[in-house]
Amino acid sequence: MTDALIIIACGLVGGVMAGTFGVGGGTVFVPVLALVAGLTPIQAIGTSLLAIVPVALVGAWQQRGADLRVAHALALGGAAVVTGALGAVLADHLPASTLRYAFAGLLVVIAVRLARSTRRTSRDATAR
Repeated sequence: MTDALIIIACGLVGGVMAGTFGVGGGTVFVPVLALVAGLTPIQAIGTSLLAIVPVALVGAWQQRGADLRVAHALALGGAAVVTGALGAVLADHLPASTLRYAFAGLLVVIAVRLARSTRRTSRDATAR
């Protein structure tokens, strides 16, 4: 599969995941761009950040009737803009292997917390 097809497939999967789960850039785009398309971690992160902008805008537009919390979104976005620049500087100074391990660790922590939360919610629903 050529790089263009890989990137388009990644975009298609990431778009569905963004619309369904609110994820896509970090969980789909970065790993595929780094592991399959052969980009460095820094290239994958930067490409993902730019690519997720239109995905996020379209996803938010589609969710507009779902009681969006605009004040929350603006606070999150404002804080992320400030710290995103700091994170980019940090990423530029870390070795690629450190970025890969840190990202893998983050995904593991998220997966474990989500699994625990799901089990707890299932038990609570069964107890009722």
